[in-house]
Order: sequence, then structure tokens, then C-alpha cells
Amino acid sequence: MWTPADIPDLTGRVAVVTGANGGLGLVTAHELAGAGAHVVLAARDQAKATTAEEQIHARNPRAETEIVPLDLGSLKSVTDSAGTISSKHERVDILVNNAGVMAMPERRTEDGFEMQLGVDHLGHWAFTAHLMPALLRAERARVVTVTSTARFMGGVVDPQNPHLEGRYKPWRAYAQAKLANYHFGLGLQQQFAKAKVGAISLIAHPGLSDTDLQSRAVREQGGGWGAALSEVLANRAGMSPAEGARPQLRAATDPHAKGGELYAPRYVSNGPAVRRPILRRWDLQRRIDELWQVSERETGVALDVG
Repeated sequence: MWTPADIPDLTGRVAVVTGANGGLGLVTAHELAGAGAHVVLAARDQAKATTAEEQIHARNPRAETEIVPLDLGSLKSVTDSAGTISSKHERVDILVNNAGVMAMPERRTEDGFEMQLGVDHLGHWAFTAHLMPALLRAERARVVTVTSTARFMGGVVDPQNPHLEGRYKPWRAYAQAKLANYHFGLGLQQQFAKAKVGAISLIAHPGLSDTDLQSRAVREQGGGWGAALSEVLANRAGMSPAEGARPQLRAATDPHAKGGELYAPRYVSNGPAVRRPILRRWDLQRRIDELWQVSERETGVALDVG
């Protein structure tokens, strides 16, 4: 069974983790730092990020960390954050696109995007694109994008109505965003392979993990009974954040992992982190191509691997 004890020595590597101020992101940052990586905690809430950094150093006084502000709901913040990281680090070896919001009332980002698609996917799209030069300067960079089994609950991004205007439902929007994460991870691997570069893209989902994600959905009263049920299930049957972070940690560090793979709990919602099969629908390529078109159009940011 794979555990963080299997993470190889990461001394000299630079890792960037979005949403590293709590939950799965904090665990991921802690374990990567524990293996010797210099970890960039990219987070919106600076007070929580400072507390998270203190917790990491309390467990590992020799940990190398830094905090960089990142609001995925603002393309300006995304650009500034990636610029700050790139100015300090010639290369980025590991990027974990972990941050996300879930089942909230209908809202818009600073740039007018539906909030869940904007934060969970479009913000990460632009962030990854801006960090691409630094990723490509690494010998074999890894980009890990965190999805969810919720991707099976909703439809793909509609190029004519990506922000669900007139069709918004909290869980529909969340499912759409997590399916976009899934298609993004696969599409990015296609781009890396086409360009014949050393970087690889992988996908991970944490299963049912007891983090603040469910509680926040309940507090914001957007997810209705579904959010309340999700919170109860997570509290009673969910894995701990330490267990839930294992799929993304394995995807980010396992020397045997390959581009385009999905890592998840063995029993869908619970269990050790294992490689799971990619279910390739007949229209998969069309959906990936459409997501690329929508993402570039909405953000104005081209994801250029070449």
C-alpha cells in the first residue's frame, strides 16, 4: 500500500500547491516539504496561509516554504501570482492544482465567470499557462489536477453557455467544473506528448474526505440538502485529510507514475491511493477540444506548450 513514506527525496525540487492553506492542500504541502521540496503555498486567505506555514514548520523546522497570494477568482491575481513565482524560481518541478469551491450559491468571479468553473478550472487554466515556461525548464515536471467523482453528476462545459446562465444549480455547476478538471488533465497530457517535452500531466481525486469543503457548502447555504448530506457522510465515513491527500501526492511523486494516469482511492470513496482506469467515452476528444476553445476564449490566455 502506497503511503507518503514512499515519496522519494525531493531535495532541490520546487513544488507549487494551490489552496495550500488547509485541508488536502495543507497535507500535500506538508508532505512535499517533508520530502525536501521547496514548497510554495499559493493561497487566497493570507491569514490561513500563515497559520498553515506555521503548522508545517512546527512539525518540520527545516521545511522550506514560502507564501504567494493567489486568488483563482481573479485573472489579475493569477497573473501576478505566477509572475511572482517565476521571478523567484527558474523552474517549477511540481504543480498541484488543488484549490476549489463546491456547491455554492450562484456568484461571479471578478472577471464575470460562474464562480465554480472560474475558480476550479479557469483560474487553474490560466495559472498553469503562466507557469508553463518554468514547468518546461524542469527536467520532468508534473502537473496534477484534482477532480472528483462529482464529475459523473453533471454535463460537460457548453461552449454556448459555459457559465450556466439561466440554468444554474449549485451541484450542476460543481459537477461541470470537476469534469472540466478531468478533461483538462487529459488534454494537457496530450499537449505535452505532442510537443515531446519531459513534463507530464496527471489527475487525482480524493474520494470522500472530511475537510472544510463540505462544511463551507453548508455554511453558504448553496448546496441544499445535498451539501448537508455530504457533510454528514464526510464526518461519519470520510477519510481524514491525510488519507484523502494520498492520491494527489502519489500522482505528484511516484517515480512509476505516467502521464495521463488517474490516481484515486481503491474503493471509489475510500481506500489506499491506486491507479484507476481512464473511462474513454466516444466523444472524449471532442470534449477536450471544446474545453480548450472555451478556456482560451473566456480567459484570453493560450496554453502554449510548444
